[in-house]
Amino acid sequence: MQRRMGFLGVFLLSLAAAVSGLPGHHASLKRQVSQLRPTYDFIIIGGGTSGLTVADRLSEAFPKKTVLVIEYGDVEYAYGSFDPPQLWLGPPPAQASAWTFFSQPNPDVNNKTAFVKVGQLVGGSSAVNGQFFDRGSRFDYDAWTEAGGHEFRSSDIKWDWHGLLPYFKKSVTFTKPSAELVQKYGYTWDIPAAYGGSTPIHSSFSPFQWADWVIQRDTWRDLGLPIPKECAGGDKQGICWVPTSQHPVTARRSHAGLGHYADVRRPNYDLLVKHQVIRVVYPKGSGKSSSPPLVEVRSLSNPAQPVFNVTAKAEVIISAGAFHTPTILQRSGIGPAASLAAAGIPTLIDLPGVGANLQDHSGPGVIWNCNPIIQLTTITDTKPRTFSPVPADLLNATYLAEATAQFNEVPARGPYTLALGNTAIYVSLPRAAPASFQTIVSKILELANGPLSNVAPFFPPNTDATILQGYKSQLSALATLLSNPQAPSLETPWATGSDPTAWSFLLHPLSRGFVRLNPTDPLSQPLLDYRMLSNPLDMDIHLAHLKFLRTLVSTPTMKKYGAVEVSPGAAVQTDAQLAEYVRAQMILSFQHPCCTAAMMPRSKGGVVGPDLKVHGVKGIRVADMSVMPLLPGSHLSATAYAVGEKAADIIIDEWKKSWH
Repeated sequence: MQRRMGFLGVFLLSLAAAVSGLPGHHASLKRQVSQLRPTYDFIIIGGGTSGLTVADRLSEAFPKKTVLVIEYGDVEYAYGSFDPPQLWLGPPPAQASAWTFFSQPNPDVNNKTAFVKVGQLVGGSSAVNGQFFDRGSRFDYDAWTEAGGHEFRSSDIKWDWHGLLPYFKKSVTFTKPSAELVQKYGYTWDIPAAYGGSTPIHSSFSPFQWADWVIQRDTWRDLGLPIPKECAGGDKQGICWVPTSQHPVTARRSHAGLGHYADVRRPNYDLLVKHQVIRVVYPKGSGKSSSPPLVEVRSLSNPAQPVFNVTAKAEVIISAGAFHTPTILQRSGIGPAASLAAAGIPTLIDLPGVGANLQDHSGPGVIWNCNPIIQLTTITDTKPRTFSPVPADLLNATYLAEATAQFNEVPARGPYTLALGNTAIYVSLPRAAPASFQTIVSKILELANGPLSNVAPFFPPNTDATILQGYKSQLSALATLLSNPQAPSLETPWATGSDPTAWSFLLHPLSRGFVRLNPTDPLSQPLLDYRMLSNPLDMDIHLAHLKFLRTLVSTPTMKKYGAVEVSPGAAVQTDAQLAEYVRAQMILSFQHPCCTAAMMPRSKGGVVGPDLKVHGVKGIRVADMSVMPLLPGSHLSATAYAVGEKAADIIIDEWKKSWH
């Protein structure tokens, strides 16, 4: 078995073959039903971040068993989030395929709609995201178990921080920067605390920073924020270096389509592209208690081809993401009975939590202007000078050509290695709002400990009681999380003063949305109802974050440059004015949807248990970002890999016992 070939030797060759369709690229790449085997042991629905991780591990663990991944998209080159000739934070010149979603209007946010992009290719969203490769704090993942209650705390399968950390470590290969870069930028890391894996999913620090990056670093220091050595080891509070999901030599995007498919050579691992899974279906007369179901598929390249079934002998793993996993379950008759009936789908099992519990990061920003920038270019400089280079320099044709040439060197260097940046601050609610956080937490606890009727107004009419009960459990866990001075509530990514906005990411929203089938066309894209600010306490937290970020223009560093707040602006001072600013300026999605097939008890609106098996049916598991009960305080790519790794181990352990 050839497992991991030298990356530099095969990277461009394998991508060229994938894009051009050269013969012999992959014996496992299938495009027609006629190319499939009669049956498979495991069928994985969705060739994204978690799904390909599971497929790689299962095919490795069971070389005599067959694995099929069914993917809606195709094999494509995945551009980085900042590649030549793109300008800094400008529209990309080329991009891999993605779905674009617009939610239903949000009445509590001036009827704004959320815009969400989801990867539609082999590699999924890991192939189209911003390459920001952080993890949540240890307290984020501990909250998953707390929300699940006694049933989950007593399970042998642990999804808390200690249960996930080995999989975070296993899932990525981190490459430390050179001594020269450490001297220049002050990079810090802690491999024993956070890393140690040898998987060809790579993360690293860029060999480049824009020259004005020190402005915001010094601003956050002025605010008294700590600077931890490592923010991926569970302790995540203050000014953080965040790795980028790119190869440390080529600086090209590292994603699941490469590390868990293109770099894998196994005869038992097949990938069927350009096909849509319609549903999982139990053979007539077998019933939902038999296992496994069949997988009903249609060709996207040849719509005239009849719908066909693929048989799994062991089980089916759905890994189609926060929007499409609940859609497939609902088309299979697994979901809220009323919603299924509206779409004309017979109910196999009434499971109200399927498609419920939708969460995403959101927030407004604080914008300021500064005087022309003169500052130190490196940590060790003693003589001030004009900042150079800065993003505006890319408008110069000579510098743009130089930056492009540097990116194509081996090793790559220059601004195009930076992706969208690798710095952020993370701040807890007690630190951001020391005078008001206790009031907010008390209000959350009042809801958590009160009757269901107190939380029902935050949901659509006739919401099932199990969902309300589970929401109360989540609120209890969130109250613990938000009162913890070591658990971040706010994130602000930053990279350069040329984009003078401090974005306010609400890391732990209280509002919950839904994903539902389109009742007039169940095979089309689902309907998203984000319901942002449906719980008004989210506004209280937004205001607390916004007030904290407004203080940055008063720091000595910002005063040095004559910083002036542009937005919200001096005229906006009262809470009512700030609330209107939030509604008008809030970004409804920072592209981190999750939690729509939640790992919670069925009595609490859950869809899967700690073993990831769907409640009430046999032969189906879910392994992707839909299983999270609570949104962690991080971008989701690293967590998606860890969930895939842990899911694979759960499945492997169970079937080893059955087969040996």
